[in-house]
Formats: sequence, structure tokens, C-alpha cells
Amino acid sequence: MMAENREAAGGRRLLQAGLWLLIGAAAIIATAAWYWPGQQTLDIADYGGGSYALVDHRGNPFTPESLIGQPALLFFGYTNCPDVCPITLGQIAAWFEELGADAKDVGAYLVTVDPARDTAPALADYLSWAGNRVTGVTGSPDQVSSLMKAWHVTAEQVPGLDGSYTVDHTASVFLVDAGGRFRGTIAYLEAWDTAVAKLRRLATTP
Repeated sequence: MMAENREAAGGRRLLQAGLWLLIGAAAIIATAAWYWPGQQTLDIADYGGGSYALVDHRGNPFTPESLIGQPALLFFGYTNCPDVCPITLGQIAAWFEELGADAKDVGAYLVTVDPARDTAPALADYLSWAGNRVTGVTGSPDQVSSLMKAWHVTAEQVPGLDGSYTVDHTASVFLVDAGGRFRGTIAYLEAWDTAVAKLRRLATTP
């Protein structure tokens, strides 16, 4: 049993070390404020409204009702993202590992900003390394655009060589409570302790 515990602890340290190596290589430092009733400077009612109907990578419908019933992390990205998205997925995995049982009921969703390439099977393959905690969401360009508009997310294709392209996009992780309401953000590469504290508060506040 002690050996198993040492292996688990070693695995956590290795995951965190690898994550911070990626973050250090990115050489970017960012922070964001925590918004909660009585403290927010944003109008939380402006986020997440509207009507949309997409599909997740398991073939289930994704609508505003999908974000009701449990707290969740919502972020936007794409499978061909060279840096922001894999780092964010690594962070989410590490946050969940850090919080353990406190975050067992928190969901996580990656909404593609590149629906032309990110089919449900493509998202399923991309997310396979992250375990079963993150659900991919896709749809038609118009459907994805509706969801992006609801969350005030921007994305812009950047042409590359030979017809390829990348996508510049909003990189923050949105925090959503069990009622489907926006409760703030975790910025890209936000300080570890700050991000974990935000997620803990989301997970444990009724």
C-alpha cells in the first residue's frame, strides 16, 4: 500500500512538473480576476445566454441545459492548436488531480472554434489522452458561432503555408455554476494557487 501511495504521489509530481515545463516554454504570464455575486465587475447575465444546439463527441446534444446540474469548466479551442489548447488541457487534468474528491462533480467542455476540421470523432481522438473528464463539443459553423456569441468568445483564422491555418481564439477558461451561470474565468497560464482556489470555490459553493 505504501509503495502504491508513493507511485501515485510520484505520478502527480511528474504531471505537474511536465505541465510547468510546458508553461515555462510558453514564456507567458497572465492573470484574471475572480468574479462572484457581490464582487464581479462583469455583468454575469451577459454570458451564456441565447439559444444553441450542438453535439458532443459522444453524440449527445449540447444545449444551454447541458450546463445545468453540475458546475463546469468551459473553454474554446481546436484540435490542431499548437500550444494554448494542449497546455490548457494539461492544466485542467492537473487541477482535477490536485482537488481530488472536491472536484469529482465538476464537468469540463472543450468547444471547437474550428468546426470544419473538428468533427466529433476528431475531438474524441484528441481528448482521449485527457481521460474522460473533458467533453468535446462541435457543430455546424453557424451553431458554433451562436455558442461563441453567447460566451463573448472571438476566433480568427490565421493563414499559414500551403493552405494551412491556425486559429487565434479566446484562451480563458469560463467557470459555470450548477445553475448554468457564469461565475468568472481562469486566465491562460494563471498562477497555479489562484487557479486551484477558483476551481475549489466553484466546486464547493452551492
